Amino acid sequence: MHSSSPQAPHADLIAHLTRSSGLNPREAARVVAEVLAYFSETTAEFVQRRHTELQARGLTNEQIFQRIAEELPARRVAAPQLSARQLRRIVYG
Repeated sequence: MHSSSPQAPHADLIAHLTRSSGLNPREAARVVAEVLAYFSETTAEFVQRRHTELQARGLTNEQIFQRIAEELPARRVAAPQLSARQLRRIVYG
């Protein structure tokens, strides 16, 4: 039964994490917010973020685009199959 008072978003999940993990409610809410933000990333945002991360590790664009193409199908929301050219267009416009 729902009470008439509004609950914080994902209050049940935050309460579960607080009980099961030893996190306090503020920490649990921050973890939930971080996970939701991670999984709400669009394909374009993911490609741009990963390109920047992999470029910082010294990988070449050829290596980067191959790696990103391999990672995309494992994303929470399956991304469409993108060619290296499409990946470059996302990064460079």
